[in-house]
Amino acid sequence: MSTPTEVIVATQSEARPGAAVATTFPILVMLSFCHLLNDMIQSLLPAIYPLLKSEFALDFGQIGLITLTFQITASLLQPMVGMFTDRHPKPWSLAFGMGSTLIGLLLLSRAPSFPVLLMAAALIGTGSAVFHPESSRIARLASGGRHGLAQSIFQVGGNIGSASGPLLAAFIIMPRGQASIAWFALAAMIAILVLGRIGRWYQLQIPNLARPAMRAAGRAAYTRRQVTIAIGVLGVLIFSKYFYLASLSSYYTFYLMHRFSLGAQSAQVHLFIFLAAVAAGTLIGGPVGDRIGRRYVIWASILGVLPFTLMLPHANLLWTTVLTVVIGLVLASAFAAILVFAQELVPGRTGMISGLFFGFAFGMGGIGAAVLGQLADHIGIEAVYRICAWLPAIGLLAWFLPRKQDSNQIKVP
Repeated sequence: MSTPTEVIVATQSEARPGAAVATTFPILVMLSFCHLLNDMIQSLLPAIYPLLKSEFALDFGQIGLITLTFQITASLLQPMVGMFTDRHPKPWSLAFGMGSTLIGLLLLSRAPSFPVLLMAAALIGTGSAVFHPESSRIARLASGGRHGLAQSIFQVGGNIGSASGPLLAAFIIMPRGQASIAWFALAAMIAILVLGRIGRWYQLQIPNLARPAMRAAGRAAYTRRQVTIAIGVLGVLIFSKYFYLASLSSYYTFYLMHRFSLGAQSAQVHLFIFLAAVAAGTLIGGPVGDRIGRRYVIWASILGVLPFTLMLPHANLLWTTVLTVVIGLVLASAFAAILVFAQELVPGRTGMISGLFFGFAFGMGGIGAAVLGQLADHIGIEAVYRICAWLPAIGLLAWFLPRKQDSNQIKVP
């Protein structure tokens, strides 16, 4: 039971379910822009793996370990950050988290050894752990009740950043070497300034926020058993989605270079095309979920991508490009719907749920990268893609998600 001094931040629409609250688009756009800068910086790490592999004589297992260090740092800290800030809002935490990313970026540009690379990855992961749950909370606060739309606007910035990182790495870092990574410190500095502005807005909202009245309604609409099963199913779907995405985001360039004899820059361009498709899919998924129901979006996006993943390992270069675009569009539409579905299962715990799901997604990506890297060393990268093609079949579990959300038995203004 909550103590009298406990501060739980909820959205204004949660605090007053019948109130009409306008969507604060300037804040959402600034959050999306900072998400772009944050994830652009983060995506530089896997994008420069070919450079690091050559520079430090790394094998696939060590490359997977770098990703694991980054992802596990982020995944372990995110739920704890979310739980803490549910009770103790920290408007300036976003700027401080980006400061950790800035230090990690500068360290990465000067790292003389593999252990220092791991340290830099951990610092960047720490910045991500602070950024994602708090930004997701503020996006919900600024949504005016249009939660799927707000999450999509927020997340598409991250996807655009993830897509642009490999392209920038291909044409800036790869030709100039490791030291040129430091040029991207300017992006982190700009993000710190914008996040300071967002923090001031957030600070002004805190005194006006009430304890979420929606929590009682949420418990009445969903039984404890339904919530437990639904969270478990959503977690397994996150595993399916991000384990598969790890095979593309971390090893797609190596796959193209090995199977089709592409050069590193050309392979990076193909990775950019895939990640751009992911960004477009993210923007589509949230608003569609607001209109037709998030359960349907989750079902279609995970299971619906299965025919395309099964064809991918057998396609030529042209069809590989086409199939990865379709896979990116369809698969990426799931996350906004999954996150908002989970937030509405447990009202009033936006930070904890956001941290849990962002953290779990990062963790699955990291574990996937490490496992698939070891597997690629033993059976080859093409065999890895044939195995991973079956992961979206796990989307069948979406059948067990409760249907109350789609029948509007929970009213979200």
